[in-house]
Amino acid sequence: MSASLPSLRLFSPAGVLRSVAPLRRAAARLGRLGFDVTVDEAAALKAQRFAGDDEARLAALHRVAAARPSVALATRGGYGLTRLLDCIDWKQIAKSVEAGTRWVGMSDMTSLQLGLLAHGGGAITWAGPLACEDFGRRESEGGVDDVTEACFVEAMSGALEAVGFCTDAGLDGLEARGTLWGGNLCVVNSLLATPHFPRVKGGILFLEDVNEHPYRIERNLLQLQQAGVLEAQRAVVLGAFTASKKSPNDRGYALATAIARIRAATKTPILTGLPFGHVATKVTMPVGARVHLLVDGRNAFLGW
Repeated sequence: MSASLPSLRLFSPAGVLRSVAPLRRAAARLGRLGFDVTVDEAAALKAQRFAGDDEARLAALHRVAAARPSVALATRGGYGLTRLLDCIDWKQIAKSVEAGTRWVGMSDMTSLQLGLLAHGGGAITWAGPLACEDFGRRESEGGVDDVTEACFVEAMSGALEAVGFCTDAGLDGLEARGTLWGGNLCVVNSLLATPHFPRVKGGILFLEDVNEHPYRIERNLLQLQQAGVLEAQRAVVLGAFTASKKSPNDRGYALATAIARIRAATKTPILTGLPFGHVATKVTMPVGARVHLLVDGRNAFLGW
């Protein structure tokens, strides 16, 4: 493979890979997209529910940072990065960003992305797909989503400058500028009151989650509101909240109920419809970049 191709390193910072087959499919597909793909030596390690013990995963992070690939793409999320936050060499990660590495992922990767925003002096990472869950999906399961693939490739080449989506009525004319930040709602909340939580004011906060009942989503959003985080933002943009199970106690209570309750608690505009989260179709966005949010009718545009 030509050395002139953009280098892409696959690494596992959190949850264990249940099988290496998706990893192999992802590496092959990303190679066909024009990346010079390598897999970190510890990517398939197993230690209980983790991709290797804490020391192995920490070493993998620092090894990827030292290698400075064009793209550092996490294989999957899960849980595990929170264990590493106090020991990460944030300066080394930030230097890799300065050298051109684009760190990409979502879900548990939120910990690394926001931690770097808190410690890294404005270093930009990318909220986007995960190797195994997006590029490693079998064709019988739908394969790689066209929008996810195209958005990722354009973002990694530097060609992507904006994403668009359909949002709720009633926000026509909204315009806001600020730092884009956020990610997985539960992970964002887990960082509150720690040195790894970025103190962003006047930002655009985006959030998503999976396997959380709407009442838990409401509770987490209320925590952010009561902590003053929502009120400090120019806007909040909600992505997908998927795979929750209904309860016989709901009696009509749903995600829309939770969102309405949060809207009543804050003056900050709350948008829905961002194609991002634990879904097949997702955009890729620069965490830590200054962005411009504009709503025209029900069409929302996020540019940088």
